[in-house]
Amino acid sequence: MIYHSGELAVQARLGVQAEAESLAKAIGGAVVKPAMQSFLASQRLAIASTIDSSNRVWASLLTGEPGFLQAVAEQIVKIAIDSDELKENLRLTDELGLLVIDLATRKRLRLNGKAKLQGENKIYLHTQQVYFNCPQYIQKREINATLNRGKSSVQIGETLSPQQQQFIQQADTFFIASCHPQGGADASHRGGYPGFVRVLQKNELVFPDYAGNNMFNTLGNLVENPQAGLLFIDFATGDTLQLTGKAAITWDSKKALQFAGANRLVEFQIEKVKSLTSATSLQWQFKEYSPYLPMKTKPQTD
Repeated sequence: MIYHSGELAVQARLGVQAEAESLAKAIGGAVVKPAMQSFLASQRLAIASTIDSSNRVWASLLTGEPGFLQAVAEQIVKIAIDSDELKENLRLTDELGLLVIDLATRKRLRLNGKAKLQGENKIYLHTQQVYFNCPQYIQKREINATLNRGKSSVQIGETLSPQQQQFIQQADTFFIASCHPQGGADASHRGGYPGFVRVLQKNELVFPDYAGNNMFNTLGNLVENPQAGLLFIDFATGDTLQLTGKAAITWDSKKALQFAGANRLVEFQIEKVKSLTSATSLQWQFKEYSPYLPMKTKPQTD
């Protein structure tokens, strides 16, 4: 695994080059190994990072029956999709970042590379980076039902409605998509206690960046390309809320103190909002918060 200039810049700023280099050697390269192939074949949830015609970055939800993700070669993954958004974006650019995540086991796999559409419902991802991530900050959830999926409806705007603001401020999980000019597209996970994402205005959010693996894939992308996409999932209804806009890292340690456990903050300026009902027929039941979450952020119950 070779880091791009943005990742290297963040690692150098924070003095973790040695740790990042050691981890990169342990992770490996672009091959989907047998354990990864087996993991993919059993999964039902993935998040895709793609770029639209305005160079905006989107995080999109992909779900399916086990087998909708399949490694067909050491560096090729076949993905069955029904997302018009994904198809449209991949016709414009072949950059695709994929995060495959099992919330029940807190296991996640990142696959980044170049994608090709085949027919109307298949993508072939030619991998350039493949690696398992640590389980930090993932809330445990299990699939407990398949909903009678109604017809999806889409609402598009430029700012958050009061209901959308409330939904975000109650969220304990979201996904972030980013893209580097040379490193390509990437999708990642963020978790915290409800309230860890704060709505500053109807077009502005802020959220903490907790201690991680010191690779800084997402922050490295944002340093050189602020375009990003956020995805919030209603795990009870299958609805989704997608935001695209520009992210800026706040390095001021004093401001980070506003969030317990935060090393720095990310401010997000919203450019477009997309709300989709019945985005998936899957329903998840919450089991427990991640044991890695900063305890001081836990909501009071008395």
